[in-house]
Amino acid sequence: MASAVRAGSRLRRAAEGRELEALPQGLRDELRAALASEGSLVPFSLLRSLHAALRDAGSPLRLHELLEGSEIHLPEVPVPPRNPELVARLERIKARLANEEYRRMTRDVTGRETNGSLAEFGRQVRSVQAVVITIFNFLLTVVAAFACTYLGIQCVFAETAARVLSAVIVASVVGLAELYVMVRTLEGNRGKL
Repeated sequence: MASAVRAGSRLRRAAEGRELEALPQGLRDELRAALASEGSLVPFSLLRSLHAALRDAGSPLRLHELLEGSEIHLPEVPVPPRNPELVARLERIKARLANEEYRRMTRDVTGRETNGSLAEFGRQVRSVQAVVITIFNFLLTVVAAFACTYLGIQCVFAETAARVLSAVIVASVVGLAELYVMVRTLEGNRGKL
């Protein structure tokens, strides 16, 4: 905590000159001794006495005018020596926390390196498998629609060209309907891909 002021040029001039002649001789000598000391430190108690003496003497000088350019002296706080047991304990705790943080950061690195690639491979296989099944289902549906129409319309049309044409039309309509259903399903699953 501050207990002194490092005197500025204004306070020095006042102490050396005739501005403080109205003050008691003992107070002036004490102020000069403080200004002559190392660092020109003037204690707060002396400043309080100076302020009271200026007020009692009816001097036109004010303390804040005398302290212009002065700085509050903040003494350095002595740092107590650290307990070696405490320092060693703190170092052990820091090392343990650093190891835990390192393990947490690298926990998934080794596991995902082998399992991650296998998991990714499995995911890709399932995706390809779903696409192959969808294409197989589409082709099977179109071929089945064509065959059913070709064989089922045999009673109505005796000519082969008419039966093939009607089977192609029905297979195309079934194929377009199947494509429509696939596209709608893919749009619905787009967020899951």
